[in-house]
Amino acid sequence: MSAPINPITLANPGLSIQSPSLLPAEGSKANGDMFKSIFDSAVNTVQNSQTHADAAVQDFLNGNTEDVHSTVLAVQRADLTFQMFMQVRNKVVSAYQEIMKMQV
Repeated sequence: MSAPINPITLANPGLSIQSPSLLPAEGSKANGDMFKSIFDSAVNTVQNSQTHADAAVQDFLNGNTEDVHSTVLAVQRADLTFQMFMQVRNKVVSAYQEIMKMQV
């Protein structure tokens, strides 16, 4: 019998990556509400990442911090979060288009 597959873990445990919650909000019953809550969560994650990156850049430019490393990491994290969001959006649009092509 084969051994179970271990989950992927972060190389740096101190680094936290936030992913949108896949569970619907309390009281949500319809699939549309569940999709809306997942989409809102993803948009909020991207927005929070961008806001954090903007604040890190402003702190660096104002001289509040001299740590260029964390500033660049915050900007890269925001960029990767946005790129991932756009790829997921593209896959959702592609799936929708495929469904619309189906004959009933």
